[in-house]
Amino acid sequence: MDGRYSRQTLFGPIGEGGQARLAAAKVAVIGCGALGTAIAETLVRAGIGEIIVVDRDYVELSNLQRQTLFTEADAADMLPKVVAAEKHLREIRSDAAIRTHLGNADGPLMESLASESDLIMDATDNFETRLLINDAANKHGIPWIHGACVRGSGTVYPFIPGRGACYRCLLPMLPATGATCDTAGIIPPAVSVTAAIQCAEAMKWLTGNVAAMRTKVHHFDLWEGTHLDIGVSRIRDPECATCGDSPSYPELRPRRAGDAAVLCGRDAVQILPDPARAVTLDAGEQIGRRIDPNARRTPYFIEFRAFGHRFVLFGDGRLLIHGARTAEEGKTLYHRLFG
Repeated sequence: MDGRYSRQTLFGPIGEGGQARLAAAKVAVIGCGALGTAIAETLVRAGIGEIIVVDRDYVELSNLQRQTLFTEADAADMLPKVVAAEKHLREIRSDAAIRTHLGNADGPLMESLASESDLIMDATDNFETRLLINDAANKHGIPWIHGACVRGSGTVYPFIPGRGACYRCLLPMLPATGATCDTAGIIPPAVSVTAAIQCAEAMKWLTGNVAAMRTKVHHFDLWEGTHLDIGVSRIRDPECATCGDSPSYPELRPRRAGDAAVLCGRDAVQILPDPARAVTLDAGEQIGRRIDPNARRTPYFIEFRAFGHRFVLFGDGRLLIHGARTAEEGKTLYHRLFG
């Protein structure tokens, strides 16, 4: 040992044995925004063996207020978040095993991650993806650590399959489900505290300190100076489609090509392509430059403006339409461009 983790191994519940378990662990981080960057950095610094980071977006200037791995240069270059994050994480720890996925977190990907990971960290910003994580984690019998924050508050809970209710059961009662960072704002300390508690729960699980993990939903408000622990052990629904007596895992069913979704906090709609008809970057560039002489191409996407909106077409054919408000509006604009 080179002493890198000496202060961590001095902590009794971890010790040398716990550090060895961290080094052997594989963790998937879903989302690389505010929570995701803080979580990924903390786990890399803690010595986690392998980290898989999933995100569909790129760095913009408005991210820098709370997304701690990114710089102004990343925003100027419009780097995909996973690309920028991997670069900075390797600067922190050169021996870290880091895998990234630039794209949408769908059922097949989540099942693959759940089947090979020891733990999933929730750093998402929408209920749909959390329900997907919940289904995959329960189906494959691994825990996931839920985290959400908005304004000056945050909520954390470790979901362990077979121990009480799952996310689907609790969704109606979780705090702060109606607001987003886009509508209500957020302060950086709320992000830091939420991510810190999530990482503490992750380290408990990975080092074998399961008895120390939280058994209640923890909600705090840093601005108001309040906190609340909500008991949920008796809320499990035996009819639940995820953790009930006859689970069907509905979120893991294949999604239809061409699906459109409004992205939380992005003032944008995402269009998922039909793989057989996905628009390539070359084709997208030709279309974009005919409409917008200032179209910009990077190794990862083509960006152009048309019909009063900003379009970003990724290499996998996925399209972000900034300024679109509804899924139907997004579909209409997509077909107007690409037929």
